[in-house]
Amino acid sequence: MGRERRVDRTEWQCRIAGYGRGSMTAEVPPPDGLFRTATAVEPLDPLVATGESPGTNSRWRGAIAEGWDIAGNANGGYLLAITARAMSAALGRPDPVTVTAHYLSPGKPGPVSVSVEIAKQGRTFGTATATLASGERSLLRVLGTFGELTENAGPQLVDLEPPPMPSPERCIPVDATETFPPPFTGRVELRLHPDDATFLGGNPSGHAQMRGWFRLRHGEPADAIALLCASDAFPPTVFNANLPVAWTPTIELTTHVRYRPEPGWLRCRFATHFVSGGFLEEDGEIWDDTGRLVAQSRQLALVPRS
Repeated sequence: MGRERRVDRTEWQCRIAGYGRGSMTAEVPPPDGLFRTATAVEPLDPLVATGESPGTNSRWRGAIAEGWDIAGNANGGYLLAITARAMSAALGRPDPVTVTAHYLSPGKPGPVSVSVEIAKQGRTFGTATATLASGERSLLRVLGTFGELTENAGPQLVDLEPPPMPSPERCIPVDATETFPPPFTGRVELRLHPDDATFLGGNPSGHAQMRGWFRLRHGEPADAIALLCASDAFPPTVFNANLPVAWTPTIELTTHVRYRPEPGWLRCRFATHFVSGGFLEEDGEIWDDTGRLVAQSRQLALVPRS
């Protein structure tokens, strides 16, 4: 009985991590560039349960894929998604509920490892800490609570409506170039509200906000972990506030996930209200194609310098 329990758990964790049943490789190789492929992890250590409970520590390996970078450094939401894949698999719970990342060093393409320590396994949620590293260099440290998001989770009260926007076809596509926009924008689809895209032509709107549409390429549906990437996918809001269009390093990013998004475009709004002391905050809302709030975020970043 103990042996059967261990095998079942290992197979299920591999499926959560993006791998096929009974195998450490995908059942059907997906197209190059899929988010699921670019964030996949596999265990470095045997996943062996002790009695009825899993071990508290585990190590995972993955890779920072080419093309998910901004000025040579991997996008912060993308790095967080890789780490969350390992945490989800280690906890045996598919969906991030609240995840906070502190960024320590830039990430470059190449192999990475994720060390996960389970802090608590409850009936409904599991909580863990994790460190994403490239060799001996730590890239980010994460604290997260994971569970299984359901459709019928209790009463709802929403005091805001989704931001009014033109259809994706009438918004401004952000396509990757060798300089700006960065390569990362070729891995996802971004369409900016016309009023917020004026900074692309050197004419910032004067309002520190970015509104637009997000979705994964190749028709890939977004899961709850993809919302972590979406929360850091848009150009910094202060590019519309007459500040330099330059590298804006993230110090900390927190994302709260409410639902798994329905297939289709995600409607996003990010706004900054305070720029002071060399820091700025970005508050984000992400709504799915049904008009339902699926995630919120807050990011602390350094003010860009010319």
